[in-house]
Amino acid sequence: MENIIIIGSGCAGWTAALYTARANLKPLLLTGAQPGGLLTTTSVVENYPGFFEGIDGTELMMRMQQQAERFGTTTEYGVNITKVDFNSRPFKLWADDQLFESRAVIIAVGASHRHIGLTSEEKLERKGVTYCATCDGALPMFRNQPLVVVGGGDSACEEAHYLTHFASRVHLVHRRNELRASKIMAERVLHHPKIEMVWDTVVQDILDVSQDKVTAVLLRNVKTNAVRDLPCAGVFVAIGHVPRTKIFAGQIAMDGDGYVNCRQGTYTNIPGVFGAGDCVDRVYRQAITAAGSGCAAAIDAERWLSANS
Repeated sequence: MENIIIIGSGCAGWTAALYTARANLKPLLLTGAQPGGLLTTTSVVENYPGFFEGIDGTELMMRMQQQAERFGTTTEYGVNITKVDFNSRPFKLWADDQLFESRAVIIAVGASHRHIGLTSEEKLERKGVTYCATCDGALPMFRNQPLVVVGGGDSACEEAHYLTHFASRVHLVHRRNELRASKIMAERVLHHPKIEMVWDTVVQDILDVSQDKVTAVLLRNVKTNAVRDLPCAGVFVAIGHVPRTKIFAGQIAMDGDGYVNCRQGTYTNIPGVFGAGDCVDRVYRQAITAAGSGCAAAIDAERWLSANS
């Protein structure tokens, strides 16, 4: 029996672990299949307070983990929760056949990359289609080749800028006629000599499944419906994220997109279950806001446990 289980090991999870550990609650943190979360796929985090020169995303997560464990957090690596029962107490969580029980739970499972939804995208994943430039951009198959980035937010701009270190040319394909990214990220992209903007355009197909590798994208202009091929060796998809909350369907209240509904701070509709991080936040989705919500969830959980002990 645990006092509190934290599901997820991103900024929200580790911050919640730090605060609950310092409150002597001896939290158990389950890392999930991707320890450190999506931030571990970011090479340089420039906007997390306290690191004026920037910090590698993986290193930032490792520092958070070390700090949380210093105060008594227990970490279970690679444990991926597959089923939960929040209808009775203690709460029950299963990782396949392994059962965990806890008085309180903080859900900080984060989000995963959103896909375009093309059959060719699925078939060519890891064969030229990828969702992480910092993970895959330096691969030999992409060096000195034209590459395509799909998206218009901060993530897409960061991916495109990073790929200029390896690609011969980077084409940033965006369905609108202006970027949604922050001003500083947009300016980096718009003024970079190796990045070409492809406005008002969507990827209709990715070629060539018959060759078992990416050779081009089929583009469609959303205003004129004109279709053309753009040769490339890789497609980097950066069009947002999907909360990793499917296992909680029917157990807690969520919106139509799968984001956990919280009220009065981080309380879900189930007393003793709290939400934090990108699986809750569909607006800001920043490392610092995830950490802040992890702190809030920990404080809410501590107060709830004290009142219901």
